[in-house]
Amino acid sequence: MTLDIAYTAIAHATGGGRDGHVRSEDDQLDFDTRPPKEMGGDGAGTNPEQLFAAGYAACFLGAYHLVGKQLGVDTSDAAVSASVGIGPNGSGGFGLAVELDIYAPEVPAERRREIADAAHQVCPYSNATRGNVEVTLSLVD
Repeated sequence: MTLDIAYTAIAHATGGGRDGHVRSEDDQLDFDTRPPKEMGGDGAGTNPEQLFAAGYAACFLGAYHLVGKQLGVDTSDAAVSASVGIGPNGSGGFGLAVELDIYAPEVPAERRREIADAAHQVCPYSNATRGNVEVTLSLVD
């Protein structure tokens, strides 16, 4: 696959990784990272799963709006919540699971799944995770 790159985000991690510091090249992000309490940390900072959840939710919502526009459906009321779970994968490493809750109360009920499924084909996060991360799309009323 050949991409015509329109933008490249650059971020730097220092310190202990999950227990360290991250900063974007343009300084728009600049904060400490801490493991969640559930993974032995103090939970006093953000963690990679939260960052991934925020990015995926925003990206998927953008894809949902794009598909809605292409199909002539107003999706302006839509919102997406992403839940990202992490745990041992049984092979000595760790894996992720994602659930995307899609809220679109003003979108006709019969169109919500169509738009969500099409957005899942368009979204760069969905394309990057496909076949590697279990992703569940849930329509929420």
